[in-house]
Amino acid sequence: MSHHHKINYIEFPAKDIEATKAFFMEAFGWSFQDYGPEYTCFTGHGTDGGFYQSDLKSCASEGAALIVLYSNDLIATEALVKDAGGQIVVDIFEFPGGRRFHFTEPSGNELAVWSE
Repeated sequence: MSHHHKINYIEFPAKDIEATKAFFMEAFGWSFQDYGPEYTCFTGHGTDGGFYQSDLKSCASEGAALIVLYSNDLIATEALVKDAGGQIVVDIFEFPGGRRFHFTEPSGNELAVWSE
């Protein structure tokens, strides 16, 4: 399969990289590779990416792109997000083809999770 012109990598700002890593490890089972104290990357969890040290955050309400994860069990994933310290910012709602919710992680980045 050609990777030409495909989305290959995504980067997020993170005010607290350690808290962000801990959240994604607990909620989603992600693993990380650190590259110094101000950058960490994740691979093997869909599109690869990383978090860089910054006081900024990525929020759809402020015009940022919304990254949407998939779940086989939306209710269970919502519970994992809450248990790991994520904040639900948009409750589960239906749309044509499925349901989803939005959350922020400890550094304030907004993501969403959807399911059929």
